[in-house]
Amino acid sequence: MSGRQHRETEVARRIRAKGLAGSHPMAQIADEVHEVCGPQFGTTRIKSHRLGYGIALADVIEQVRALFERDGKPVPGIGETLLSAYESGLKKPGPEYLHYLCLVYRVEPVALGYEGPCICGHGHRMQGGARGDLHEGRRDAASSPRELLNAASSGDSSADGGNEEENVLRRTLLQLLAGTTVSLDGQVLGAVEGIRRRLDDTLVSGTVSAAMLDHWEEATTGFGRQYSNTPPLRLLCDVLLELSAVRQALERRQPMDIQDGLLRMTARLAGLSGMVMINLGDHRMARSFFRTGRTAADETGDRALRAWVTAREALVPLYYGDPREALNLAKKSRDLAGQTACAAQAMAPVVEARALAMMAGAGKKDVIDQAKRALSRARAAFTQMSADEQEDPTFGYTEKQLYFHQGDALVKLGDTIEADLSLQRALSKYDSSEWLDPALIQFDRAKCKLIEDEVEEALTIAKAAVDSLRTEYRTDIVMRRAYDLMKQIETRAAGAHELEQFQEFRDSLAPGEQLQEHRRAGA
Repeated sequence: MSGRQHRETEVARRIRAKGLAGSHPMAQIADEVHEVCGPQFGTTRIKSHRLGYGIALADVIEQVRALFERDGKPVPGIGETLLSAYESGLKKPGPEYLHYLCLVYRVEPVALGYEGPCICGHGHRMQGGARGDLHEGRRDAASSPRELLNAASSGDSSADGGNEEENVLRRTLLQLLAGTTVSLDGQVLGAVEGIRRRLDDTLVSGTVSAAMLDHWEEATTGFGRQYSNTPPLRLLCDVLLELSAVRQALERRQPMDIQDGLLRMTARLAGLSGMVMINLGDHRMARSFFRTGRTAADETGDRALRAWVTAREALVPLYYGDPREALNLAKKSRDLAGQTACAAQAMAPVVEARALAMMAGAGKKDVIDQAKRALSRARAAFTQMSADEQEDPTFGYTEKQLYFHQGDALVKLGDTIEADLSLQRALSKYDSSEWLDPALIQFDRAKCKLIEDEVEEALTIAKAAVDSLRTEYRTDIVMRRAYDLMKQIETRAAGAHELEQFQEFRDSLAPGEQLQEHRRAGA
């Protein structure tokens, strides 16, 4: 709870205490709360009633659900975020929800700040179905798994099919938090795609407070920090739930500055979702998210943001075997950035170099020279970036990433000495909580040793990289790279499969081999 909200609650608590001491009706106490808190805190009439009762959002939600159940209706999709949106004036309840909120507070719509009679056609003050002592048995909000599933739900399920999809992600997130192994199955993928499609619909079809915009921006930045040290499926659930809330704010056109901020967050969150989908091994869904991110970024006109989304998208074909497309996207990113000093100016030429290195084949000198020139451009561009971008591994580009990607390109070019130096320099800059890049760096170092015919050393490094990863971090991108390395060792080093270290490395990749078979069967 923010300081402002805390003060608002404290003032309302004092008004309520005096009102109860004076035997004032609850409706009168709510009016008194609104008279005092409205001018100070912008407290709406509907929120004044909850504060007048001295209850939490969760209490109101449970009462509404109980009334739905009493009337033989399915459990409603209303959650704390939706009720909070009503209380802040961001949304207006539909006729049915307004009817049940009137029942809960035992007042007419006008007392809650809404026009017109209720759809039921009669008053609520004498209705016997609603309890007037909601303050009894008060609980903290979101204290149970059921409430956690409903926290952050932000739409009427009758009007927006996204509510069930958000609940799928919430259930998945709760299972992950409980330590349960969860696979990226059809239900989760369906929820992911459903949220993304509605986001597309919203972008092509609004008022948010500055405080809410700041909150979303802070959350987006936080997700970027979590990218390198959080299991990808858990992060995906968090990101998409936030993205769904932003989408609903975009359903109505906002003032220009708010609209621009929401579109920027949409582009970044969609791009981050695409990055996570790469790690999870679904390149088709990754491309869809990057396309959504481009749609949002294009509306902002921000060259740096558009270039960032495109540079990140280039990693899809780079990791999934189409270096020519990766090269084309990297060049497009560089063109979009133009002369703007930004992360993409360094990222794009690095992707170019890595793609060219994959295309170099049997040492084509002209391609090798192009790749090394691209790396030089990347290093020069990196020095022009702002300090904030140089410290942001997700929405910016860091020095350790530059060393890593430079080393990756040099390995493919056969320059093992420079590659290993660059890779070790990169590895020294990662901390123990980061999982993805360090594992990929170790595989590149193992390739250096393999090229130098140090097969046993290569196997030692590779196996240690795999063994360091917990189950939730053994994602498609990591296991695919490890499996490819094993195949390269088999092909390059005659008799390698007879080595004890090779057997141990292969055994550690048994789940990875099954994953590869699964991916090939589904392709």
